[in-house]
Amino acid sequence: MNLRFGYGTNGFTGHRLDDAVAVLADLGYDGVALTLDQPHLDPFAPDLAARTDAVHRRLAARGLAVVVETGARYVMDPWHKHEPTLVSDTGRERRVDYLRRAVRVADELGAEAVSFWSGTLPAGTSPQQGWERLTRGVAEVLHEADRRDVRCAFEPEPGMFVNTLAGVAELRRRLGDPPRLAVTVDIGHCVCNEPAPPQDCVHQVGDVLGNVQADDMRPGVHEHLEFGDGEVDLAAALGALLDVGYQGLVSVELPRHSHAAPAVAARSVQALRTAQAAAEQARAEEVSR
Repeated sequence: MNLRFGYGTNGFTGHRLDDAVAVLADLGYDGVALTLDQPHLDPFAPDLAARTDAVHRRLAARGLAVVVETGARYVMDPWHKHEPTLVSDTGRERRVDYLRRAVRVADELGAEAVSFWSGTLPAGTSPQQGWERLTRGVAEVLHEADRRDVRCAFEPEPGMFVNTLAGVAELRRRLGDPPRLAVTVDIGHCVCNEPAPPQDCVHQVGDVLGNVQADDMRPGVHEHLEFGDGEVDLAAALGALLDVGYQGLVSVELPRHSHAAPAVAARSVQALRTAQAAAEQARAEEVSR
């Protein structure tokens, strides 16, 4: 089984979306992780359906799969990064509206998943309030996803209310383990913020794994790095994805590398291919023993 590799459009913000798609297709990527944001596909601008259809046709013409990402920094509030969130004191309904729009866009694109996260708990807000706000908001998003037959994937983010895979498991438990809600694993986050290495994290959530982001990181530092600049064992992580039979996109997540996007994307896909070959060799050697 070959893994399929994608690249996040939040690492191509200096490019028009059509140009980014062309570059990634020419580099041999299998798909894109499309962040709904103002540089590319703004979910709040006019004629969203027509613009989404144009993106769908462009991706289809280049044979690229897609997942929808929702990590836009200032698309709703020009002053406050990522606000409002699902756990904010005010404005949570705007975040829910954004995520419901993302589900509709995903449906129209034929996307494999919509990935989203909790947000940071405001000062003075209790964990119980956080859980109440989060479960209520996610339930509304899942209602739209059920209507549209779209898979959602929840990502634990360092520094946010739900920051580990254990937190995602708790969220799923509180919601009754809905089949529509899967997990996003960011391989770098596992090094940064989880008690276990990425390969163990993948095995831990393999049966509910719906989306994968790939980057390098160092322990305790939430900084997305190119492969080889941190402490991720990429071959081991990809080997774990092969072990669990993951079939979705593995999308490079380098949102601060737009200044050199084509070169970074080229290095990244080569690193992924090399790591996959190493993982497959290790698996073959294990079988032959």
